Amino acid sequence: MPATFAPVSDRLEARYLPGGPTPRTGRPGTLLAGLIRTILGQQNTRAAADRQDAALRENYPRWQAALLDGPDGIEATLKAAGGGLHRSKARHIHALLEALDDTGTLSLEALRDLPDPAARARLEALPGVGRHTASLILLFHLRRAAMPVEGNLDRLARRLDWVPGNWTAARVERWFDAVTPPTWEARAALHVAGVRHGREVCTARHPRCDTCVLADLCPSAALLGPA
Repeated sequence: MPATFAPVSDRLEARYLPGGPTPRTGRPGTLLAGLIRTILGQQNTRAAADRQDAALRENYPRWQAALLDGPDGIEATLKAAGGGLHRSKARHIHALLEALDDTGTLSLEALRDLPDPAARARLEALPGVGRHTASLILLFHLRRAAMPVEGNLDRLARRLDWVPGNWTAARVERWFDAVTPPTWEARAALHVAGVRHGREVCTARHPRCDTCVLADLCPSAALLGPA
């Protein structure tokens, strides 16, 4: 583990989550709704995904109605709400509902009783669900110690010289999984705070190194910051 890992984690949490991470709660059925919202968020802005999610809930009070409407109906609903990739997302959602329907229930609540490896395997077997999406559901909806790593955390690790620049995103995710303390609190805090830091300060273009709480720990700050 890099010597800066703990101080970076502590500073990010103090800056963005001074009260610590908060578990998500919800009524029965939240797991399926949460998975569909996560699928909508893939390669989409948060605002667009929220609009699409609201449109789905309004048009389909029960997921059975979406299943019966078919992928074309779901696509029309998503398109009317705005945002991209209407067709692929509609097909993923319909295929997901079909897969669950084949098990006899449009629900994922049984995941709550499964151990982590079995819950992950069940999620990743569903259409449109890869490792990252499964990790998000495990971490935020099942409160398991998964470690999802998206672009902001990946960029942070490279700029801090925690990982070689030629590593794949999958390898970076495995690295984070190996070095981050295996508790829900530590992983949720690092993910949420790291994502916020990447969006607000350590952006892909024109990072705000002059306002960064990590500047004195970051080898890239002198190269990327103001001249």
